[in-house]
Amino acid sequence: MLVIPAIDLREGKCVRLVEGRLDQETVYSDDPVAMAALWQKKGAQMLHVVDLDGAFSGAPKNLDVIKEILAAVQIPVQVGGGIRNMQAVELLLEIGAARVILGTAAILKPELVAEACSRYGDAILVGIDGRSGRVAIEGWGLTVEKGTIELAEEMKGLGIKRVVFTDIRRDGTLQGPNLEATGELARTTGLRVIASGGVSTVDDLRALKKLEPLGVDAVIMGKALYAGTVSISEALSIAAEEREVS
Repeated sequence: MLVIPAIDLREGKCVRLVEGRLDQETVYSDDPVAMAALWQKKGAQMLHVVDLDGAFSGAPKNLDVIKEILAAVQIPVQVGGGIRNMQAVELLLEIGAARVILGTAAILKPELVAEACSRYGDAILVGIDGRSGRVAIEGWGLTVEKGTIELAEEMKGLGIKRVVFTDIRRDGTLQGPNLEATGELARTTGLRVIASGGVSTVDDLRALKKLEPLGVDAVIMGKALYAGTVSISEALSIAAEEREVS
């Protein structure tokens, strides 16, 4: 299982929110570029960068910082947040993003997902953010009627092979991931799933690892790493054990 440290950008800083709420923000670094370099130095094999300002506004807002991060590291970086047209997709891939994550666009502009998949294949992921089984969009400010599995099936039909699944109620809370919903999404759809939200202990990682045969092959870690409840070395060690066993 791949462990992917998260770098959430707001006003050029590296922050973490609780359940996506701006009034529950913790600033962990004024220098997200240095943070990205640190995760690479500590052994991370990929980074997850989210433009929170972009997610809330509907258009990328931290492009300068993202460019600096991409220039500072050699490992692949997947980027999401406010990407709602083909120009934004193309720009991020041109400046070096390995993957682009479409979220709100999956609901509002499924034709964009289809076109992006047709052009760029596996470089396009969809972020499925769930609140009580329903999909949340626009920086998690709006919950729609569509279910998470229903959306995943639709995205699979458009060519998506991998999704990032976040249980909003768990994100930034350190209460553990939603194993049931994560496993069900992978089992039902056959998609590759990157789990996100709630990981707080090494036991959480081991529990997620048990879902790997279903297709849950990566986990995004944010607050647990920044708050120190799990070290990057511990997380990577568990991932290495898994590779040795398999």
